[in-house]
Amino acid sequence: MSRATGELCLYGATAEESQQREAFTSGHVPVAIYGLGKMGLPLAAVYADVCGNVVGADVDPDVVRTVNDGGCHVKREPGLADLVAETVECGALRAVADPTEAAAAAAVHVLIVPTLLTDDGRPDLSIVEAVTEDVAAGLEPGDLVVVESTVPPRTCADVVRPVLAAESGLDPDEFGVAFCPERTASGRALVDIRGAYPKIVGGVDGESTRAARLVYEEINEQGVIPVADATTAEAVKVFEGVYRDVNIALANELARFADEFGIDVREAIDVANTQPFCDLHEPGPGVGGHCIPVYPHFLVGGFETAAPLMRTARAVNDRMPEYAVDVICEALAREGREPDEATVAVFGLTYRPNVAELRNAPALPIVRGLDRLGSEVLAVDPLVEAEEAAPATLVGQDELDPDAVDVAVLVTPHDEFGAVDWNAFEVVVDGRAALDGDGLDATVYTIGDALE
Repeated sequence: MSRATGELCLYGATAEESQQREAFTSGHVPVAIYGLGKMGLPLAAVYADVCGNVVGADVDPDVVRTVNDGGCHVKREPGLADLVAETVECGALRAVADPTEAAAAAAVHVLIVPTLLTDDGRPDLSIVEAVTEDVAAGLEPGDLVVVESTVPPRTCADVVRPVLAAESGLDPDEFGVAFCPERTASGRALVDIRGAYPKIVGGVDGESTRAARLVYEEINEQGVIPVADATTAEAVKVFEGVYRDVNIALANELARFADEFGIDVREAIDVANTQPFCDLHEPGPGVGGHCIPVYPHFLVGGFETAAPLMRTARAVNDRMPEYAVDVICEALAREGREPDEATVAVFGLTYRPNVAELRNAPALPIVRGLDRLGSEVLAVDPLVEAEEAAPATLVGQDELDPDAVDVAVLVTPHDEFGAVDWNAFEVVVDGRAALDGDGLDATVYTIGDALE
């Protein structure tokens, strides 16, 4: 069905698939991307590069203004600034602040907005539901709605599709709904979107799956893996994150045993992983970000099935910042210092190297734990603002006086820290085993190789 002269829809299309592909890649199937954040803007730029007809919607007027000026508010994402500038300049990408305006213009609607947790750890779908209502305001027969946001299984079937039908007045079989999860990481978003991994596609019906497959076969060079339905696709994405959370929790427990044994846990893990059925992950001071520590709650908090393993893994990983503080205090004690008379410099507050994201970052509870013990805490991180470092005092890398620091703690190894003279510190706690401890004159403690 046609939305406007020369514009086509894909769901229920009767034309040959080759013609549908041509319509999509030539810009005759207008696309709207809802959410222009760290993952949404790269996705919008890639879509625009492929099909040449994309409108991005974001409620932040500064984001909209920046994009329409050809700028890029997402930092440290290789190639993104150039791609945004190019696609805006040629008219393939524009941004609006009103999602309903985007919905009225599009035949393919792609949701990539945050899915958060409530204060009691249950899935909060309020943003997804609000954007779904906005899409419904412009929904027409033949439209395809794609959810890329990670959501609890059954969200597309039990929430998105019913809301779209109720708010648009359309019958559920007049439009398509598919779940096609983003499988991207900050710092490599364009590479991932274009095909580092195959795209997972699952629709609420077979025609939704077919239409979404057609779209993503043009986006993703690695191709598409269609699954039975949208719920299966939703489960795949959540399962990926849960696996990593549980595996990291196991590695963290093994690291604590290794500290008790007096061995290097990473040597033991590396050798164990030479056995093909073993794939232990890396231990560390905690698990951060908006993915791994959140996804287990999509199962634990939303369904009746008991999940003792997932709950235990979350508890283990949530306790790791506290254990890191214990390691820091032990390092201080061996130097004859009490926490309340010590100055501690924490390097790296964000949850991941070179990514400006503090959500669930383990460095933050480490800072708070040291502050409660009375330590003077200095924070070094080029990606955060002073208020974000509180209660630590943010200092520049070049401003820090190593002689005034009792212990330096590396939590998140940003590239900039490669220029740090770690030998200038007497004691270093390396939370990520990122330093060559054997090559340093400083006393270096590492989680999983610290408490011999």
